[in-house]
Amino acid sequence: MKKTFVLIVLFVLPIIAYLFFASGVNNFGRLPTLTEGIREIDAPDNRVKFANNITVLGFLGNQVENKKGNAFNLNQKIYKRFNEFKDFQFVMVMPFGTETKVEELKTELSALADVSKWKFVFLEPAVIQELFNSLKTDLELDADLGTPYVFIIDKERNLRGRTEDEDEGTKFGFNTNSVADLNNKMEDDVKIILAEYRLALKKNNANRAK
Repeated sequence: MKKTFVLIVLFVLPIIAYLFFASGVNNFGRLPTLTEGIREIDAPDNRVKFANNITVLGFLGNQVENKKGNAFNLNQKIYKRFNEFKDFQFVMVMPFGTETKVEELKTELSALADVSKWKFVFLEPAVIQELFNSLKTDLELDADLGTPYVFIIDKERNLRGRTEDEDEGTKFGFNTNSVADLNNKMEDDVKIILAEYRLALKKNNANRAK
């Protein structure tokens, strides 16, 4: 009996645990949708779009120099870990007139990583506010049209986040002032949404192969 019990503990229980957690990934590994169909980017050159991309969306505002620390935190903690994934982009919405400051920021960021997936879009203040409002969050832009928070937008232009966050309840965005928020929450949520689309792609490919 003792040998049988030991064998069960050593071999059967790990298998049961694996199946439990594997099924948990499939059942719970989807990042909640908080807002559907946010406004598409209406930029003059029309080159940057939310549709068909997984986007980290940010608003740096007029005072770019005051948000450099936020951009560096985001670059180091999130961008460098995930920028090689296909259809993944960082979009920073900027007011017209900040072009020179943005070029300076891009130069500084490029010393740390390939910045090809950092996309900066320049818009009129009213359009920036309309885009932000379409997220339907409990947050606000400051007087300079900026916020330290960034947001995860899926390929269908839906805002993703958390509905039962232990600290905030509904969590719409991630505070780039907080390395802990980026490390402990945003990194996990980006992993989830990337895995979600990879799983969907595998299923589609499997269905086509049948």
